[in-house]
Amino acid sequence: MKPTDRLDKERLIELLNRCWMTHDGMWFYHCVQEFGIEAANKINKAAIKSLAPIEVRRVKEALGMKKEKIETFGEFKYFFAGISELFVAEFMNITMTFPEQNVLHWEFEPKKCFAYKGMKHIGVIDKYECGVIYRVACWIDSLGVEYSVNPQITGCLMLASGTCSGDFSLYFE
Repeated sequence: MKPTDRLDKERLIELLNRCWMTHDGMWFYHCVQEFGIEAANKINKAAIKSLAPIEVRRVKEALGMKKEKIETFGEFKYFFAGISELFVAEFMNITMTFPEQNVLHWEFEPKKCFAYKGMKHIGVIDKYECGVIYRVACWIDSLGVEYSVNPQITGCLMLASGTCSGDFSLYFE
């Protein structure tokens, strides 16, 4: 028996996400230290934007989705359920739902967003540009789905109001 055989799927996904997000946080922290928060935000968003199409392609392949373009809300929900199960871990304290047709809703537990806590810890929350919801937007962009987001996010909603929630309204032909 291999040592990892004792890990069930959920524990394995949680562990890998914690390690990846810790690496991401340490990378961001050292960018802030070396180049400042403005440069760290810019580099972080560039990394997210360039990673998203790769993640989307890999997840679509793993889920057996052969079509190039997502054309329906049902296809989007299937894809998003898969990518969420793999990349949205419990410690992130976010819930993502589909409250109505063509709407993806996100909501973090008040003051418990993992990025909010991390940026607050390193002292840059007042200038942090949310990478979490930006990553979701980049996934949707990579799927070729038109959308609008409400509210528009520039900084950290959690800092501004104590909560962070909103909707992606999706537009299919």
